[in-house]
Amino acid sequence: MKSFWETALELQMNHQSFVTVTVLGSRGSAPQDPGAKAIVTENGLHWGTVGGGKVEARAISKSQEILKSQNPAVPEVITWNLQRDIGMSCGGEITYLFESHYFKSWPIVIFGAGHVSQALVRVLQNLNCQLTIVDTRLEWLEKLPQANNIKQVLVTDMAEYCSSLHSTNYFVTMTQGHAYDLPILKQLFTLFPSAPFIGTIGSKIKGLRLRKELLEFGISKKQLDDFRCPIGIPMGGNHPFEIAISVSAQLLQARDQQFFSKPETDSKKIQPTSAEKL
Repeated sequence: MKSFWETALELQMNHQSFVTVTVLGSRGSAPQDPGAKAIVTENGLHWGTVGGGKVEARAISKSQEILKSQNPAVPEVITWNLQRDIGMSCGGEITYLFESHYFKSWPIVIFGAGHVSQALVRVLQNLNCQLTIVDTRLEWLEKLPQANNIKQVLVTDMAEYCSSLHSTNYFVTMTQGHAYDLPILKQLFTLFPSAPFIGTIGSKIKGLRLRKELLEFGISKKQLDDFRCPIGIPMGGNHPFEIAISVSAQLLQARDQQFFSKPETDSKKIQPTSAEKL
C-alpha cells in the first residue's frame, strides 16, 4: 500500500483536487487515535481511515463539501460530539483537521507542434495546467511528451477546430507561419472575445501586419489591444527553450491576474527580444 505522502503526491501529479483529514484529538469512545489520516477526493475515501462507520462517513461528507465549495484553501478544525453531532450511541468527542488541496484548471491551447511548441510544452507540463496541442502534422504531435495533462489533437484544419474550444482557454499560435496563424486568429477573436489570453509567436512587423488584417476583418481595436504578438516577455535569445521560458512567464502573469487578482502589469504591451527575429 502506498504511503500517505506518496498518495497525495500522485493526486497532485494527476491534477486532482483532494482533502486530507487528520485526527487531532479524541476523548471518550472515539474510534480512532490522534495522528490517523485519510485522503478524500470528489469520489469519496481515497486512502486511509479516520474512524470508520458514522464518524468517518461524516468526515468524508464534510471533505466533499469543501471540495465543491472551492473556497480558499484554509485549514479547518472541527470537533464533533459523537452522540449529539454524529448520532452514535457511545459518548466522546473527536477533533479533525481538514486541509484542502485544489487543482485549478488552467487550460492552454497551443496551435502548432513545431520546435518552439515542443519546448514550451516541456516547460508548461510541470505546472498545474491542462495542455492541448493542435496540429495537422502527426509526426510533430508524436514528438510531444506523454503526460496526463497533455492532449494531442490531429486535425485537417486548425481554424475549423476552434469552434470545439471554450472561451476559458488561453490560446497560443505557433504554426508554420502567417498564412496559418491568421485564419486561426480570426476564429479565436470572433468566437472568444473574452478569452483571457491570445498570443502569437513572431516579429514586431508580423504583429503589426496581423493587427491590420484582423482590424480589416472586423475585430475591434479593443480586442486587439490585448493581443500579444510578439508573444513573451523580454528575456533570453532565440533558442526554442529560451523563447519557451519567455512565453511561459507571460502566461503565468496572465494567469495570476485572472485567478489570483494580482496587480495588472504591462507585460502584454512589452515586445520580447526572444521571438522578434522569428
